[in-house]
Amino acid sequence: ISLSLGDFPILCQTCLGENPYIRMTKEKYGKECKICARPFTVFRWCPGTRMRFKKTEVCQTCSKMKNVCQTCLLDLEYGLPIQVRDTGLAIKDEVPRSDVNKEYYTQNMEREIANSDGTRPVGQLGKATSSSDMLLKLARTTPYYKRNRPHICSFWVKGECKRGEECPYRHEKPTDPDDPLADQNIKDRYYGINDPVADKLLKRASTMPRLDPPDDKSITTLYIGGLGDTVTDGDLNHFYQFGEIRTITIVQRQQCAFIQFATRQAAEMAAEKSFNKLIINGRRLTVKWGRSQAARGKEGIKDGVSEMGTRLDPVPGLPGALPPPPALDEEAPANYFNLDPSTSPAVMNIALPPPPGINPPPPGFGPPMFHPMGPMAPPMPPPMSMRPPGQIHYPSQDPQRMGAHAAHGSRHGD
Repeated sequence: ISLSLGDFPILCQTCLGENPYIRMTKEKYGKECKICARPFTVFRWCPGTRMRFKKTEVCQTCSKMKNVCQTCLLDLEYGLPIQVRDTGLAIKDEVPRSDVNKEYYTQNMEREIANSDGTRPVGQLGKATSSSDMLLKLARTTPYYKRNRPHICSFWVKGECKRGEECPYRHEKPTDPDDPLADQNIKDRYYGINDPVADKLLKRASTMPRLDPPDDKSITTLYIGGLGDTVTDGDLNHFYQFGEIRTITIVQRQQCAFIQFATRQAAEMAAEKSFNKLIINGRRLTVKWGRSQAARGKEGIKDGVSEMGTRLDPVPGLPGALPPPPALDEEAPANYFNLDPSTSPAVMNIALPPPPGINPPPPGFGPPMFHPMGPMAPPMPPPMSMRPPGQIHYPSQDPQRMGAHAAHGSRHGD
């Protein structure tokens, strides 16, 4: 059986559903197109279990002129509304609105479609060669099957639905009627005007982070962060496609690199093509502009201020800064043993233990006799006339110290 291209609808993956085996009904010239009002072949199918039946809404000619799905009228390449796609590609809509001009324009487009190979869009969209980074960021990468769910049961909202679980519609609370997404028009979506879904996506695109080039034209260096520990010069070959590179400096400790281009134009192109899109060795890298030497010298280190200029809040639970040490008087002597400064330092008369190999004397016989000039002789204590009067004071016997009484008692027990 020979089948022509018109025997199959032009649909996106979301409208087809996740089941690869679906049954469609085909009605030739069953409805009129909601854009050009000409009769066309209508296809009807169910995209999955617990989903609503869907059908084609516009003819294939109107679908090919805008490269959109015949059911949801979203772009087949990006899955975005026509208004968002035309804004990203800077395409101006030229489809006429009056009936006579619309019919004439449609006939010319059908002739152009018949002469093309069918692999590329026709009209203004076919002439747009460059892609948009905004469209790549907003585009869906996977189908959104929740769009095929049944509509909300109006009887359940009023409390009058008697079907229960057998009701094919959703028993959920409807959205706010003042929500702009609740008022959508298929013609506005096709012509790319007053589309609330497109307005929502364009607002999201305007709030996305972007990397603006610095005003100083002498800056041609890009900062690449988050490289990891094992990065080499070969991993940064991605940047050679944008222009001549003067130097590549890799800082292993900071896991970053500085790439200096020979021209400012090459650096701007590298920043535009790599910001929020560069992945090397499974890591999404951070791309920033470098700073000039003059600006770097003017920046001072401020407490509580980060490198980007934002003020950092103190971390709770951490101890505060230590107080500064007290000022030292150079003339005051250092008192390391907490001795009373009013009394003169006492001379400690401590008998040294005998050297190894010499047995200690028996009790009552006094210390062993050494030759006064011998090398093993202990130092002689000072004579009694040089000793200061009063009791010898030891720091461990100070009653103000902790454990002084216990140490004193144990010494007496020995």
